[in-house]
Amino acid sequence: MSKKPSKTATRPSLPASEQEPVKIVTKPPIELPADDTGLRIASALEAIAAHLSASAPTADVAQSFTNADAFVWHLDGRLTEVARVSRVELTLLKGIDRMRDILIENTERFADGLPANNALLWGARGMGKSSLVKAAHASINADRKPFVRLKLIEIHREDIESLPELMELLRASVFRFIVFCDDLSFDGNDASYKSLKAVLEGGIEGRPDNVILYATSNRRHLLARDMIENERSTAINPGEAVEEKVSLSDRFGLWLGFHRCSQDEYLAMVKGYCSHFGIEMAEDELEHEALEWSTTRGSRSGRVAWQFTQELAGRLGVRLSGT
Repeated sequence: MSKKPSKTATRPSLPASEQEPVKIVTKPPIELPADDTGLRIASALEAIAAHLSASAPTADVAQSFTNADAFVWHLDGRLTEVARVSRVELTLLKGIDRMRDILIENTERFADGLPANNALLWGARGMGKSSLVKAAHASINADRKPFVRLKLIEIHREDIESLPELMELLRASVFRFIVFCDDLSFDGNDASYKSLKAVLEGGIEGRPDNVILYATSNRRHLLARDMIENERSTAINPGEAVEEKVSLSDRFGLWLGFHRCSQDEYLAMVKGYCSHFGIEMAEDELEHEALEWSTTRGSRSGRVAWQFTQELAGRLGVRLSGT
């Protein structure tokens, strides 16, 4: 069977000498305006690049950890150094001896690479929960060489959802870290507690071996009572709904309860501050004024004792070093 000729016409090729040369068209380079507009554009681009670079996580995180012992974690992935931590000396914390000893022992074991528990410090306001965490960190580091010092990293309550990112950053470090969240609690439909729950124990990776979490809260279960009651009243299975939320606090191996102090403990706090800072006043007069101050405040606590001490020092012209 004969093959049908193709309908596509073929163009005979020309000899190389008769072919037209290929023309290469090039675009002229973009020139900036002759005035200073171009400089302004270049300057603006450099500023944008610098801003983006500054907002990104620092590449040499390890070097940053050697520069300081305390940091603040930001939602955009930055760790900023804290040159001077606002803290109270451990010896000035009165009326919390048992909680102090337990937390110090737990922190020391962790610093030595031994098993230790996450800690939840809960209870009455102003009784030294956050002060104890910061004082314990300073106490453990007092006699340690730079390369084995604990690092304290504060994460704000509103940034809890970024906790897994922080864990990933710290996991590869040779240092050991206390990640600290002050005044931790959850309200309403806030679901960010699930990020904390996963990091504490429930996630596949879990908590890195070189990280421990300390949190303070006025609530033992980190949730408002009306939030728990609402779960009971609206859930299909009330028991399971409440259990999911309450189980968050169970992920902390240590529960340290801080209760309102007695009058004697409150006065011991005031006298301890006055002795430490060299504030001189007759004992009976000091006690009378301290009790009157606590009555006007409607409570007795370490915070109230410190506020009275500041008032008294200011009135007597005594400077409080370290404040």
